[in-house]
Amino acid sequence: MAEERGSQIKDRDIRDEMRESFMDYAMSVIVSRALPDVRDGMKPVHRRILYAMSELGMYPDKPFKKSARIVGEVIGKYHPHGDSAVYETMVRMAQDFSMRYMLVEGHGNFGSVDGDFAAAMRYTEARLSKIAIEMLRDINKETIDFTENYDGEELEPVVLPARYPNLLVNGVSGIAVGMATNIPPHNLGEVIDGVQALIKNPDITSLELMEYIKGPDFPTRGFILGRQGIRQAYETGRGSVTMRAKAEIEEVNN
Repeated sequence: MAEERGSQIKDRDIRDEMRESFMDYAMSVIVSRALPDVRDGMKPVHRRILYAMSELGMYPDKPFKKSARIVGEVIGKYHPHGDSAVYETMVRMAQDFSMRYMLVEGHGNFGSVDGDFAAAMRYTEARLSKIAIEMLRDINKETIDFTENYDGEELEPVVLPARYPNLLVNGVSGIAVGMATNIPPHNLGEVIDGVQALIKNPDITSLELMEYIKGPDFPTRGFILGRQGIRQAYETGRGSVTMRAKAEIEEVNN
């Protein structure tokens, strides 16, 4: 028995083992949770939330359902991680100050731009927003591939059909192993105009595209100071945007 176990031991250079193990770990983090898929602009947890809500029939013309019901569906079938992480992600998808175009329509206390936390999931309700339907439309018409979930008992989409470029429209940020991304949101109409221009002229330059897509369009509004950083980001993939807050004075009669 001992000889049999010993025959399974293989000599291996520790440098090769560390290199391959690190790459396997890095790819697992990148693909499984940290960075979005360019095709639908979503990380797995966002995709699973929308898909679970669609499977529950939570469309914009249907009644709201308890957030706890949604979270339970997500972690039970597709995302076997903490319920608080899933709920926090869903809350963010329902905040008009976090998402340029909200993918979840919330009912109840979903927090505020001042930093107030959302109410517990047992108190709030949610359903899909109208624009989220365009992320899911025709999903059952063999438009995308499905894969087995974590226990092999369910199927989940590899990517959503996404009838608009959500990666640019809503932006995304993520930190993986050895890499990170931070893509700002953009105006939906401008992005569609840019896509049409790109289809007509595949050789269009970044500067020419900026005639259609002027720059980022943040949900918190404010002023963007200068366009040099925007142009640099579009041309090189790296750049910074300087913003100035917009303040309004409201007089309250006591």
